[in-house]
Amino acid sequence: MNASVAALDPGSNHSARYARLVSQSKKSDWQIDRDLIRDRSFDFSRKFLPDALSQVDRLTFLAEDEARLLSQIQGRTYAYVFGLVERFISAKMLDQGRAHAFDDQLALEALVRFSAEEIKHQEMFRRMETMIGLQLPAGYRQTADPNDVARAVLAASTWSVLALTCHIELFVQAHYAQSIGPREELCPLFKDVFKYHWSDESRHVVLDELEWRDEHARLSPAERDQAVNDLIALVAAVDGILQAQARADADYFIRNVSRPFSAEEITRIGASVLGAYRWQYIISGVQHPHFRRLLTSMTTAAQMSRIQAALAPIIAG
Repeated sequence: MNASVAALDPGSNHSARYARLVSQSKKSDWQIDRDLIRDRSFDFSRKFLPDALSQVDRLTFLAEDEARLLSQIQGRTYAYVFGLVERFISAKMLDQGRAHAFDDQLALEALVRFSAEEIKHQEMFRRMETMIGLQLPAGYRQTADPNDVARAVLAASTWSVLALTCHIELFVQAHYAQSIGPREELCPLFKDVFKYHWSDESRHVVLDELEWRDEHARLSPAERDQAVNDLIALVAAVDGILQAQARADADYFIRNVSRPFSAEEITRIGASVLGAYRWQYIISGVQHPHFRRLLTSMTTAAQMSRIQAALAPIIAG
């Protein structure tokens, strides 16, 4: 599997880049049952998300089994939110493919394959939700509808949607390579889900960058400025989803632990879950070095200041 974020040589021909991505996609084609699940189940005697992502180790008053349960709840949400965002990503890449329909057929094929792989990921995450839902207690709640989110996101400018998508697919790789992959104590099937996910996203992020740069070159300064506003609004919308899901998950966890928590502990649990989700889906992406370089190269100093001001309350927690 290709582990590289690998920004391709900026000077190389676009068609050659797309051809390489098509070739890589064909070589790494995998199937959910044959290659990933292989008649396995999730191991509920282990954590799902590592502490570096779930941040459950900061809740030092939790017993070992309680920390494990919170990791599994967060792991369930981790998969749900990826399935949610991939609904708009797959639709957007089909739109991008149409723009290439009568010119570069390799670009068209690369983007169609990208969309198909994102649709496969959505199926994978739906399967994962069903399997986990059979084992965890009833009452877990998904707070946002993927189709409603996709419609809202796709109403924004293409520049902003491609920026958000690039940000997501960069942190996917960082999460797996730095936090999930190296941890032997995690559930093996959970780890493998995100290994296969990571292997595809290492190609997808190259396409994101190609399409984002091309879109940037087409826009006027005024259109770019509006696109920055759209990106800020999209990040705020993502944060709203995370806030709602964090509240639901913290409440679900507290209801399913056999002992009462103090008011202070309940407050800390809620803050910890929200902080973890903001780290997972916003902060780890905007602080990714490659994303920061890309965003800086496509914005003015004033626009970057607006973005940073919007992010400051999220990062501060």
